[in-house]
Amino acid sequence: MKPDFKKMELIPAIVQDYQTNQILMLAYVNEEAYNKMLETKQTYFYSRSRKQLWHKGETSGHFQNIKGMYLDCDLDTLLIFVEQIGVACHTGAYSCFFNEVLPFDNTNIFRSLEKLIANRKQNPVEKSYTNYLLDQGVDKICKKVGEEASETIIAAKNNDKDELIGEISDLFYHVFVLMNNQGVSLDDVENKLKERHKITGNKKEFHTRGEY
Repeated sequence: MKPDFKKMELIPAIVQDYQTNQILMLAYVNEEAYNKMLETKQTYFYSRSRKQLWHKGETSGHFQNIKGMYLDCDLDTLLIFVEQIGVACHTGAYSCFFNEVLPFDNTNIFRSLEKLIANRKQNPVEKSYTNYLLDQGVDKICKKVGEEASETIIAAKNNDKDELIGEISDLFYHVFVLMNNQGVSLDDVENKLKERHKITGNKKEFHTRGEY
């Protein structure tokens, strides 16, 4: 299955961050660029202004490593999931889509939280609670995870939705700190969940741990 380049010499390609799902850019692909992407697993496009093949990142170093690629129902538009190295936009912005028309917050808070904690480890901030936990080590972090889990249970037993949301948020945060301390990434957790709950089309395949 591939685009019909005899029908259309150029097809649009939507490029999306595979971790955050943020749309990064839109470019155009000819058959040569398409084949180069399959071969190298990095994005190649056709520059309509320069009228030549364009290897994204060749001059800037901001390469896009392809994690997945899909064709739409008419086989004339590509959706490319990438690991973005550096930024996608020539202006220096991470995404080309930064001119707000109608506001919408598409922040992936879990990815943002993971990156914030990692940044605190690399660049400590004075009086940062995250740095305090990381400095104290696994025993202190585990104690806080246990406390927040208990408070989450109490909030649920009290049938207090607002309190429960707050306690779950606190629990998530402390679990993310624990993950960082133990070298566990959100990708690791997502991949494990995918292993346990694979979906092929509309068919769910349940593994040895049973249905969720």
